Amino acid sequence: MELNDLLKKFREYSSEDTTKLEYAWQFSRDAHTDQKRASGEVYFSHCEAVAEILVDFKMDLETIAAGLLHDVLEDTTVPRDTFSKEFGEEIYTLVMGVTKIETLKFSSRDEAQAENWRKMILATAKDIRVIVIKLADRLHNMRTLNFLTREKQLEISHETLSLYAPLAQRLGIFHLKSELEDLSFKYLHPDEYRSLLAKVQVRFAMREKLLEEFKSGVEKHLGPTQIPHRVVSRAKNLYSIYRKMEKQGLPFEDIQDALGIRIITDTVINCYALLGTVHSIFKPVIGSFTDYIAVPKMNLYQSLHTSVMAPSGEIIEIQIRTEEMHRTSEYGIAAHWRYKLGEQGADRHLDEKLNWLRQWMEWLQDLSSPREFIESFKTDLELDQIFIFTPKGDVKSLPVGATPIDFAYAIHSGVGDACIGARVNNKMARLNDELKSGDICEIITRRNSAPKNDWLTIVKTAGARSHIRKYLREHGKLQD
Repeated sequence: MELNDLLKKFREYSSEDTTKLEYAWQFSRDAHTDQKRASGEVYFSHCEAVAEILVDFKMDLETIAAGLLHDVLEDTTVPRDTFSKEFGEEIYTLVMGVTKIETLKFSSRDEAQAENWRKMILATAKDIRVIVIKLADRLHNMRTLNFLTREKQLEISHETLSLYAPLAQRLGIFHLKSELEDLSFKYLHPDEYRSLLAKVQVRFAMREKLLEEFKSGVEKHLGPTQIPHRVVSRAKNLYSIYRKMEKQGLPFEDIQDALGIRIITDTVINCYALLGTVHSIFKPVIGSFTDYIAVPKMNLYQSLHTSVMAPSGEIIEIQIRTEEMHRTSEYGIAAHWRYKLGEQGADRHLDEKLNWLRQWMEWLQDLSSPREFIESFKTDLELDQIFIFTPKGDVKSLPVGATPIDFAYAIHSGVGDACIGARVNNKMARLNDELKSGDICEIITRRNSAPKNDWLTIVKTAGARSHIRKYLREHGKLQD
């Protein structure tokens, strides 16, 4: 992408003066002038590509400039004070947030990885744009991974699949998450990837006609309702199909919802109205309905999900959502950018989206072992979640595998500390039992009761682990 193309795309959604962006382009190109990538291309081509991804996210000028400059402090001889004077504190802070700490300072690769992630999360908690730049950087690196050694491909793909893709999902940037997953899958399991890709392409060719017929049938029935809507086809990414096959022990041919449709409308009320219409036309699959509008996912993703039987006998998955929900599901946090809109138009959900990140920082400060830090981080990134109810009907979302102790701490740290037992669905349960979505859990507490060391091996959430460690440390009972 040439500078003029980048500026043209940026001006389609912003009226900001682009002088600083043009200077960042030139400065980065000059700074990287003698450097080459593994592909043999000039290094600056990577910086251009990162900036282009950020423009596709419709990010603000400072973020795109930082994308152009993101490797200057790490990979060139430009002094930090010079850089800061040239571009100001805001861009300098963003670039510092994505700059790795020198590996020489650490005794192991584990420790270096953990400290770099800790540094990046800390910077991200102050300014979410840091992680958006880092994700764009990783996406382009994954797109060009074929030029590296097999060993490097495996190492980078594993890190991408276990940390970057879940983080993109946690921020709600689904199309980026899907591409990161599929690229990682391609290198980690090349044979399975090629086989599945061929099968999906064949099925898509066969089912395209069926899907078009189904869409036409939906349109014919929805037209008379006069509810504003549009219908779009949706294909599951390869890695999510592969995971489903692995989890359910099924061959590809038995995976039903590899293709589906989305119905996008204007209001929440119309989402439910369209759901009613769809269910009156097509027979719904029992147990397939999930309401992520009433109970959003942890990353505030919202949609109604249902599966229905098409006239052909095929099962089709349908997602119903508003235009705003759709924009959020495509671009996540980048769709709600307060810097782009100014504080007046700040997204009311943005602080909610950042709260988990700030809480993480408090929880993860406690962990001294680099491996424990990374493992806790991965667990809390996991978005397979369950919904657990209190007897009064309040709902808490927890990761799969969570226990009554996790639930107790999700209610309040005081409830967790005083927990001595639990009733699940009116039956006594052990504190290490795994909860299931829909369970009603009542925590039994006793005054002067206290957390136990073995709870640290039971709990799944970083929040519960942090509170337990804090209590045990303060009372001189922590056994590391």
